[in-house]
Amino acid sequence: MSLLNEYIQKEQQLKQLQEDLQRLEGDQRLKSELEFKAKLEALMNEFGKRAADVIALLDPANDQRGAKAAAGNNANRRKRRLKIYKNPKTGEVIETRGGNHKGLRSWKDEYGDETVESWLESMED
Repeated sequence: MSLLNEYIQKEQQLKQLQEDLQRLEGDQRLKSELEFKAKLEALMNEFGKRAADVIALLDPANDQRGAKAAAGNNANRRKRRLKIYKNPKTGEVIETRGGNHKGLRSWKDEYGDETVESWLESMED
């Protein structure tokens, strides 16, 4: 697309957006919502409250749902599988439930990820 075509297209989009904006500014519902928002913000400022304080006051169940969700995430989490690796060169065995095991990490640094993963003997729940 040429630069001129792009300019003309953007100009048309701008004109359409301006028309939409003017139509919205004339809508009584928008005026009513803007007035409500302004009065609510003034009231919050007067009493030193934040939006979260107002939400907690008007809908206490919403605040409790958030706390339960945050606390419940770890309780329902499935335990990782135990992986057992055996180094064929040294005969050393490493049992881990995560990939951040110090010995496993050193093996991967020394021999490479694919090689060490090929040493996986078994996986248990």
